[in-house]
Amino acid sequence: MKIKICGLCRREDIDYAISEGADYIGIILYEKSPRYVTPEKAVNLIKDIKNSKKVAVMVNPDIDLALDMLSKGFDFIQLHGDEDYEFAKRIGIERVIKAFRVKKETPKIEKVWSNAHAILLDTYKKDSYGGTGQTFDWNIAYQIRKEGFRLFLSGGLNPTNVIHAIEKVKPFGVDVSSGVELKPCMKDKKLLSEFIRKVKELKDD
Repeated sequence: MKIKICGLCRREDIDYAISEGADYIGIILYEKSPRYVTPEKAVNLIKDIKNSKKVAVMVNPDIDLALDMLSKGFDFIQLHGDEDYEFAKRIGIERVIKAFRVKKETPKIEKVWSNAHAILLDTYKKDSYGGTGQTFDWNIAYQIRKEGFRLFLSGGLNPTNVIHAIEKVKPFGVDVSSGVELKPCMKDKKLLSEFIRKVKELKDD
């Protein structure tokens, strides 16, 4: 069970998340997001980090920018827009986390995406790419996970519901952003610690 903390904008929050046991940290390079970080700042934020995987979250990015982020220290690119498999292959499919936004019905995910590092399921909201704070039907996530995908579960997770979500879906990992925030770009240390502690306790059972 992997833990991904996303929407990080401050080095102090990154360091704290890693010290508490976060396996992945996500930094958002999408200009319309309230958690947007410029590419230059993103590279500085991850400098010298070795104990957690670094993920650059992008929406329909320019291929050169995506490759540049990988060359400057990011381990993975999370494609959170309408990118197709051919685009992901140009980045390096094993270094891609592909996000799919879930509405009320089960999305059709091509089996080729099992070649990616992982897929991520998030709640669909018009004109919003992540950070909605809203859950979706976890039965859908469970069915997709059963198809053999390495799956990150996202969308409205928080310390209160994460254990139930894990027990329901049994994903590869969980991803949280707004559920452990004081406000966009500022994490709540208490909520962050509680979220990670609950996941780790469940892992130990």
